[in-house]
Amino acid sequence: MSNFNEQTVTENGIIDCLKGLSRVQWNYCHGESLPKQTHDVFVDTWLKDALCSLNPEITKTPDYADEVIYKLRGLMLEAKHTGLVKANENFHEWLMAEKSLPFGENGDHITIKLIDFDTLENNHFVVSQQVHFIAATEVFFDIVLYVNGIPLVVGEVKSATRPSVTWQDGAADFMGGQKHYWKNVEPFFVPNLLCFASEGKTFAYGAINARAKDWGPWHKTEQRDEILPGLATVLDSVEGLLNPQTLLQLLECFALFSTVKTGKNNPPKRIKILPRYPQFEAAKQIVERVKNGYPKKGLIWHFQGSGKSLLMLYAARMLRSDNDLKNPTVLIVVDRRDLNTQISETFGGADVKNLIKVNSCRKLGEHIEQDSRGILITTIFKFKEVVMDENNPDGLNKRDNIIVLVDEAHRTQEGSLGDKMRWALPNAHFYGLTGTPISGIDRNTFKLFGAEEDEGRYMNRYSYKQSIRDGATNAVKFEPRLAELRVDRTAIDEAFEEMAKEHDLDDDEKIALSKRAGKLAVMLKAPKRMAAISEDIASHFTTHVKPKHMKGMVVVYDRDACVQMYYLLGQKLGFDAVEVVMNVDQAPIKELSGSKEGKRNKDWLKWSKNPELPIEEADFERWQEIDNDDQKQKALIEDYKDPNQPVQLLIVTAKLLTGFDAPICYCMYLDKPLRDHTLLQAMCRTNRLYETDGMKKEMGLIIDYLGVFENLRTALAYNPDEIEGVVEGIEAFKALLPVQMDKCLAFFPNVDRTLEGFEGIMAAQECLPTNDKRDEFAAAFGVLSKLWSAINPDVFLNPYRTDYKWLAQVYESVRPVGQTGSLIWAALGPETIKMIHEHTDINRIRDDIDELIMDENSIFTLTEKEQKKRAAQLEIDLMGRLRGSGNPRFVALGERLEKLRQDYEAGVIKAIDWLKGLLDAAKDTVQAERETGEHPVTQQDNKQALTKLFLETRPESTPKLIGDVVEQIDKIVRTTRFEGWQSSNSGPREIQKALLLTLAQFGLGKDKELFAKAYGYIEEHY
Repeated sequence: MSNFNEQTVTENGIIDCLKGLSRVQWNYCHGESLPKQTHDVFVDTWLKDALCSLNPEITKTPDYADEVIYKLRGLMLEAKHTGLVKANENFHEWLMAEKSLPFGENGDHITIKLIDFDTLENNHFVVSQQVHFIAATEVFFDIVLYVNGIPLVVGEVKSATRPSVTWQDGAADFMGGQKHYWKNVEPFFVPNLLCFASEGKTFAYGAINARAKDWGPWHKTEQRDEILPGLATVLDSVEGLLNPQTLLQLLECFALFSTVKTGKNNPPKRIKILPRYPQFEAAKQIVERVKNGYPKKGLIWHFQGSGKSLLMLYAARMLRSDNDLKNPTVLIVVDRRDLNTQISETFGGADVKNLIKVNSCRKLGEHIEQDSRGILITTIFKFKEVVMDENNPDGLNKRDNIIVLVDEAHRTQEGSLGDKMRWALPNAHFYGLTGTPISGIDRNTFKLFGAEEDEGRYMNRYSYKQSIRDGATNAVKFEPRLAELRVDRTAIDEAFEEMAKEHDLDDDEKIALSKRAGKLAVMLKAPKRMAAISEDIASHFTTHVKPKHMKGMVVVYDRDACVQMYYLLGQKLGFDAVEVVMNVDQAPIKELSGSKEGKRNKDWLKWSKNPELPIEEADFERWQEIDNDDQKQKALIEDYKDPNQPVQLLIVTAKLLTGFDAPICYCMYLDKPLRDHTLLQAMCRTNRLYETDGMKKEMGLIIDYLGVFENLRTALAYNPDEIEGVVEGIEAFKALLPVQMDKCLAFFPNVDRTLEGFEGIMAAQECLPTNDKRDEFAAAFGVLSKLWSAINPDVFLNPYRTDYKWLAQVYESVRPVGQTGSLIWAALGPETIKMIHEHTDINRIRDDIDELIMDENSIFTLTEKEQKKRAAQLEIDLMGRLRGSGNPRFVALGERLEKLRQDYEAGVIKAIDWLKGLLDAAKDTVQAERETGEHPVTQQDNKQALTKLFLETRPESTPKLIGDVVEQIDKIVRTTRFEGWQSSNSGPREIQKALLLTLAQFGLGKDKELFAKAYGYIEEHY
């Protein structure tokens, strides 16, 4: 097995791949041979050579290069004061040649080039391994990629031979744990472009300070099927991402710095953003197509939640920075005000230059006619108002370097919008982006954006299944609810016919009556039904959503239903927990309320006829403000996104169903008949990735009160292959769970699951004797836990709870402590981890370690079988004690135990040595606990520990006698000791005297070893 460690398989495989690239290869230099000191970030000689060759003024005076390097070194120290991201951003400006120094004639400032982005061959590319670096701690980086002596990329690899180890374990070295590179060796990452991690089967990359959910894979969008883990897949990713062309493109056009809010009361945070591969691919395709000049259009379908706003931002930046395009105009066209806000936030947060928001049709016309350059953002509605002049074939601007990017392209078909765009900008390029597949009815979309040259009329396609496979979005599950409250049209029609017969109505009377009474709205908003649904939402939210520390949305039929639902839910959950976002007429309430039915089209105010839910004027005015004031709506949404703010549920009917990005939204309560794009977009409010307080969103959930999803094919009128698996039912999980439960239990044939304590756990562990077996069990239990998490707390699970709890305890007892393999083992459903912690009886897994402190003689009196049993028991005890502590000392102890067990399993050591090693670890654990205060010892513990100490020191003494001795010592100590007695003059003397008297009373006064151990123990514990 030793031939297949992380270095031989993964590390060398990646390096060989980079050395063999076709266009521009990486030169190889082992870390030991790098011409630099261990505390140097740069390879100065290479950096100096690059500065001289890329900057004519420095070529003339090579000493100037030393000045530049001195300034760059100063940036390495900045991170301590500004934070790593800000220091990285400042260094990025140097990499982008945005800095100048007075090296010209007469002290003129000249721009300093560190990298040649135009001619790749002018740069020096080196891959190195085992790079030694010392800052706050000493590290050896597995792989470092240097460009001109600057370390732009750092990679960590892990062993390919253990199933429980993944790329996440490599990523953990950057993010935390003992290594925590981004903190402990911060200076090395000031120039960093990206980090990557692999275990030889999968590959992921991330920007500095990225959370685990922000790391992603690197594939090609044409890879539609499942991507099989293996070294070939890793090397494909390495070749695609880590080749010099891609890295320098990422550096030049795609590395973004943005400001994000992290909660109402927290300061904004600066983050670094790198693209996912579909964004990178599609943005490059747009630019290449624009530069080629043909075809002048393209349709991009990237599934909801996979980052279309960022894609447009990347494309806009690339287009604006390309000199061949001669200062182009990029026009971003979005659909609604809520989308406008999201796009503006994405672009504004990233400090995009030359960004202009166009707020009126007149302004749009002016900007186009006046030949404004830069990035213009406007809404679809402004274009609708453009007046076409058929006598003017040149439109508003006939330039050919105008590029129009239209978001949610399928909604641009109303009226003659496409014709207006074509007339206004006859030579422009048009690119449509959509998050939902275009159905057969959307032929206009294909006409306006889909180029005939593109297969299926899509220039770039990234599907739902791909985005879930890549971890870019979560799956969305649905659960049908409350069948008795559904609208049964057939039953209503039959009852209506009965009533018509009874009252002898003619056809005209029947039509008039059914028109008024048979509207879906009347049925959906029946007070009894609304009350029952609000009751169900409140109950489900309290039991399923709130415990996950996440939030929800309620989608109802119309504005009237919004208001009814607000008062019903407010009464149950508290009015600070719910809020309404809807379009509201801006007239005063009194004027509206006083109007006659139907007057001025204010039908939605009919809630005033429900005496149980009288509308409050203050509420109405607040909804008006939220609707009318972008800042107020933004503030509300920020509160909703913040887990510490009270608003938990947003009630909507049309607003916020598109372009609203709140990852904290886990559950949508759907009580409105949606179809096609609207349904798909609404669902995808719940599919964003989210983590908080150790809770991870494994999926989005839709609770369906109308049976919308039962007719999914008709609700989503698309090619079924394209949309396959968009939603999965909870019922399907219920069918899978018993099978998976049996699969997990099959690991433990003939084990008595009613047996409690160490005996029960040890019996289970004997069925998992090797790492491979434990990994297999972990994988099976991981699937079970996800199913459990999706269904919980449904009563369906009740018959399975005992077995699940037992499996969870076994899982906890064999889970590794420390970094190796820890991340995949911890990546289970949040409820499962919580349940393990709540329901694992601490006394069972974590008894007092002192029970097992023995001297050398007593070890040798145990038989081989007893030694093995005692060691297994102590290992369970120690693992339970160490697990979950973030303290590096405990992590190190855990890793020591893991190694000890592996040595024993491999036959390197015998049971007796295993036990001795465990006893040493136990002693160090007790000491560490005392020093860190991790597990304070109670008086009861002391008495038990003392009892054990005596028993184990003098096994030949009778238990009765020992019990009496300990009781007397406890009694005397309790009456004699006082706070700080150890450091006082009289304290130790008094305790020693009391102890001597007690021991003498039992004829043990002359046993010096016993006295010394007892006193030492008392001194430590009491």
